[in-house]
Amino acid sequence: MKLPLFILPVLLGVSLLVGEETKPVEYPLGPDSQRKEGVPKGTVSKHTWKSRIYPGTIREYYLYVPSQYQKDDSEKAAVMVFQDGHAYVDEKGQVRVPIVFDNLIAEGSMPLTIAIFVNPGWFADKLDAPQKWKAPKGVGSNRAVEYDTLSPTYAEFIEKEILAKVGKEYRLTDDPEMRAICGMSSGGICAFTVAWERPDFFRKVLSHIGSFTNIRGGHVYPALIRKTEKKPLRVVLQDGSHDLDNAHGNWPLANQQMAAALKFAGYDYQFVFGDGAHNGNHGGAILPDSLRWLWRAGE
Repeated sequence: MKLPLFILPVLLGVSLLVGEETKPVEYPLGPDSQRKEGVPKGTVSKHTWKSRIYPGTIREYYLYVPSQYQKDDSEKAAVMVFQDGHAYVDEKGQVRVPIVFDNLIAEGSMPLTIAIFVNPGWFADKLDAPQKWKAPKGVGSNRAVEYDTLSPTYAEFIEKEILAKVGKEYRLTDDPEMRAICGMSSGGICAFTVAWERPDFFRKVLSHIGSFTNIRGGHVYPALIRKTEKKPLRVVLQDGSHDLDNAHGNWPLANQQMAAALKFAGYDYQFVFGDGAHNGNHGGAILPDSLRWLWRAGE
């Protein structure tokens, strides 16, 4: 199955941004993002983690386990990790991953998959309230360091801390082809960085409104992709014409540059470009089809 491609010419993207006369489109959620009668419901649990790799930080992570997973079975589960996990795990939010996973796993459109929703680290001894986008007053966030830095450190954190912890209780695959990683905004570039740095660890990437801009040097990726030997990655990018334009860069143009570089280098990729803003609305609306394409068999 093929996702629709809405890759607009660069000049059209600019005209939409400069005119500022149009409003972002609101994309409706489809039936795969709604609860369906008779579909088994997975379980979601919340946990807290203090990191060694990012000293002084504490974070929440959520764990989704499909109902079809059996602890006494020999089958290992596929894995998908989500950054800014609070935004993806919320069943009343814009993306609603647990509902979509339940529906797609039941219909056989994706493998038996355990999802891990990881929030960025905050500098605190304890969390007095659930983590959201902004840390409370007086609490520092490590989000930009973890997500926007171009290095293998965050991949090491996921491997040696989060997956190691979850893997003690659940049978997780060690096949990189059966591991996917996702995020939005800075979490989107973070997802790409993990797979780029460690294709032996993750090979499927889903980036929503990815910050491929100069927050911490991420604007270099299109050039790196063009001049680096092709890596065994499968990538879905989503962005919209009303995404951000600020001192760090222009998000719509940056994502178009990423898509052009992936095409030039011969990657297995899809780019879905719409008229949304810097939020999870469009990415959430297309999530079911994005996952079907990402997890499809063959090339």
